[in-house]
Parts: sequence; structure tokens; C-alpha cells
Amino acid sequence: MASTSPRPPLMALDEALSRLLAAATPNVGIESVSTFEADGRVLAQDVVSALTVPPRDNSSMDGYAVRVADCTAPGAVLRVAQRIPAGTVGTPLAAGTAARIFTGAQIPEGADAVVMQEDTSALPEEASLGSVRIEIAPAAGQWIRRAGEDVAADDVVLSKGERLTPAGLGLAASVGLAQLQVSKRPRVALLSTGDELVMPGEVSPEAMKPGSIYNSNRFFMRALLQRLGCEVNDLGIVPDRRDATIEALRTASLSNDLIITTGGVSVGEEDHIKAAVEHLGQLDLWSLSMKPGKPFAYGRIGNAHLTGLPGNPVSSFLTFLLLVRPFLLTLQGALRVVPQAIPMRADFDWPRADRRREFLRARRNAAGGLDVFANQSSGVLTSTVWGDGVIDTPAGQPFKAGDTVQFIPFALLLA
Repeated sequence: MASTSPRPPLMALDEALSRLLAAATPNVGIESVSTFEADGRVLAQDVVSALTVPPRDNSSMDGYAVRVADCTAPGAVLRVAQRIPAGTVGTPLAAGTAARIFTGAQIPEGADAVVMQEDTSALPEEASLGSVRIEIAPAAGQWIRRAGEDVAADDVVLSKGERLTPAGLGLAASVGLAQLQVSKRPRVALLSTGDELVMPGEVSPEAMKPGSIYNSNRFFMRALLQRLGCEVNDLGIVPDRRDATIEALRTASLSNDLIITTGGVSVGEEDHIKAAVEHLGQLDLWSLSMKPGKPFAYGRIGNAHLTGLPGNPVSSFLTFLLLVRPFLLTLQGALRVVPQAIPMRADFDWPRADRRREFLRARRNAAGGLDVFANQSSGVLTSTVWGDGVIDTPAGQPFKAGDTVQFIPFALLLA
């Protein structure tokens, strides 16, 4: 019998992630983009405000600007001396008068409170704007937004390395920025391996050959990459041949920052990714102590990084979210790349802890706890649609209903 050398121990997920992030030196360049188009992009420089927001004290309500000294008791009647819509500037407020004012309008000099319209009664008169009865005794400063309470001049309102959100775009616009300096989009080549793969629309279910399956990985991988702002170069399906795999990887390495493969990274005779990477470049890590997701590889071919993901759809989905997503964000210079797990209550028993770190597809229930999907197979993609996150379960640690577990929502992993 031929002797076989022992397989090296599986690498821990935390070590693999640490090595991946250390290798992801930001090198994708910088470009200026419209603030309208910058959602999801990573800032390449601080956003510093050149102005104060709001620039002057202004009203946060429709109502009346008054002097508190004129309204010391409910029922004070004041002559309405002026009307101040947003975008206009009133005149100084004389004692014994009120100014009709609207949300966002600048507070006139002399006024020290705003009484909202619901707390007043208008008293129309023939002359001018009439009078108003103030039905409450206002407090100084009420319903006034102070100058600079949002942003002060020279404040850093968004920091280099932040990933822009819709709120961040609004904040950048509020300080007058129509363009933002962001990291360029990483160029990512995506390819699937497997002679069993066919594409929806090309072959009907009735015409599929025995053993064939639809290539679901290609669809969610493209969507995940596009959500991260990547330029996706989809190379399609590569046959299960060593020469075809080598040629596809060689071509992809010439013009991409990262190559992502799905399938072909296990130990079978038809799995050619490992050998092809070693032939063309270097393989730095292979096989992880996680479930699902054990067959994972990282290496380099020329100037391109490569991540080899498992072929099973749940394994591919989760290794992307837990490893490739942080890698791509780091490549763009992002500072926060790993989401924080949330302690939650498990509402089920999990007595069969795996020897590997396991990620259980689960979802929150109406009682404030977590339910688990019944079938945790790495081929059951239904679990990722039914669930709204994963429970990060340490190797060899069972738990029971009522225990606190660490939950990572998909909302954080898909943002």
C-alpha cells in the first residue's frame, strides 16, 4: 500500500482572516466622483467642512418668533410685525411684537424663542398681519436650532476610510461638496468551475442532462461584488480540465486586482484550482477549520490576488461574506471591515457541536430570540433566504435553549 503523508491541520478562521487582511494592501488608486454616485464607495481623504451648519440660528417649527419677556404668562397677545419664510432674513424684532416664521427660517435679532403654530391662536385684523395670542409661556431657546449645532467650520465630518452611506452623502452635500475623493473600484474576475454547471435560460429543466445543476453561485457572487462597488469581469464557466483552468487564471491575472473562483478547491481529481495556482504563482493558505466553508484558498498570480471558494452554494456564500468581503473593503482602504456580532438568546438546543467553528443559519423571532433552520447542509441555499443571519458557534461548544449566542445579521454582511 502506498504511503500517504498526513494532511496539515486546518487553519483557524481568525488566522486566515488576519493573513488575508495583511495581504490586502490598498493599491486600487483614487478618483473623484459625483456625490450623487458615491454610495458604497470608500473615502480616500477626510471630508472637512468649510462652513458652519446651520450657518445661523433658525426655526425648527412653523410658528412665531417671540421675546420670552413678552410672554411670561399664557394668553399674551402680540402684534405680528413681519413674516419670515425660509430663505429670507427678517428685521430685528421689536418688543411687544411677534414674527410669523417657518421651518428653517433665520431667527430675527431680538427673538429668543419660537412658539409652534399649534400653541397659538391667530387674531386677524384689518391692518397688516394681525395679532397672535400665545397660549403658553415659552422657554428661552425652545424650537430654535443653534448655529453650528450640526457642523462647525473646519470639522472633519467624514473620515478617510469610511464607507459612504446615503446619510453620509447627505452630510457631504450639506457642507457643499459636489465631488468626493474615493478609492477606485477593485477589478474582480469571477469564474466558476465544473462540467456539471449550466446556466438558467440556456438549458430548460426538462432538457438538463443527468448530473447537471444550475449555476446559482454565479448569480449571487456577481450581486455581492456589485454591492461592494467592484468592476466585475465575469469569465463564465471553466471546464474541469487543468489546462483550461490554468489558461483562465493566467488571462484573469493580467487585468484584475482579484480573481474569485467557485468550485475546484477541494481534493478530488477534478479539482484543479490548487494545482493551477501553484503552477502560475503561489498558494498562501488552503483549507479552513470552519463549517460550512472548509475548502477555501488564497494565493497570488502575478499582481492579482486570488480567492478560491467552495462549490457548494452556502459555503461559497458564507466564505465570501466572512473572508472576501473584508478583503475587498481593506483593498479599498476601508477601516471597518468586520461586523460586530450581537449577543442574543438561542431558542433551540444545539447539542451536536462540530469540531470546526460553525456558522448556523438562523433568524430572529417575535419573542426576541433566535430560531435555527432545520437543514444546515452546505447545499441548502434556502437557508440563506429563510434566515436573516448566522450564529457564530465556537468549535466543540454545544448550547441549549436560553443560552446567549453570537449572532451576525446578514444586514451587516450585505451592506
